[in-house]
Amino acid sequence: MKQVIFTADDFGLCPEVNEAVELGHTKGVLSAASLMVAAPWAADAVERARRLPDLKVGLHLTLVDGTALLPPAEIPSLVDAAGTFSKNLAASGVHWFFSSAARRDLRKEIRAQFEAFRATGLALDHVNTHNHMHLHPTVLSMVLDLAREFAVPGIRLPSEPPNGLLAPWLALMKSRLRNAGVKFNGTLVGLHASGHVTEARVLSALDKLQDGVTEFYFHPATAATSLLEANAPGYDRRGELQALTSRPVAQRLSALGLKTIGFSGL
Repeated sequence: MKQVIFTADDFGLCPEVNEAVELGHTKGVLSAASLMVAAPWAADAVERARRLPDLKVGLHLTLVDGTALLPPAEIPSLVDAAGTFSKNLAASGVHWFFSSAARRDLRKEIRAQFEAFRATGLALDHVNTHNHMHLHPTVLSMVLDLAREFAVPGIRLPSEPPNGLLAPWLALMKSRLRNAGVKFNGTLVGLHASGHVTEARVLSALDKLQDGVTEFYFHPATAATSLLEANAPGYDRRGELQALTSRPVAQRLSALGLKTIGFSGL
């Protein structure tokens, strides 16, 4: 049995991303979006999502390379005076592991983002993290601690073979998700070509689709902007939107007897 989820990340980052999510869903095959609750255009994203009852929306926890939800005074070990997280993923991971103050602040910020999502009134479809930082065992533990309280249906498994050095971490993550009773995908398409999940790549991946749950993840936008380029240099965001609204992609899904869903539909 094959199931596919088409997800757009960074929902709420800017108007161009929010517009692309709406277009990808209403004019294409996008089935889900991951909301950054502390992003500048989160309120606009929530308003759009409320108009799109079939769009599945999840929480895109942001703990690096972005802005925190809580004020700097409440989480001083995580952010600078402007409330901005570090862009250094490796250094952040080490800091969280060894600093009790960082873990305390991290737990507060993660809970705050969960509560902010709940306050939108949207049904929670899934949880993932910006830059897939839930691969970090400390972050995953904190997310799983909240999974039952916030009724988390699914969590993204960032696995796209060949996984190389990530294989042991992914095996541990699978085991922990199973033990927690949380659904997850088997494969993630786009990890090795993040920002470049074009029509050709989607069609190629669909032709090689394995049994189980495959999530395709995208970073679409209706236009390239300086903000988006600073956020992720070189991403082909308009190309990804074109893939989501592509007639050949929709036709290939139909030929395979597949309809894109969310984690709550697994």
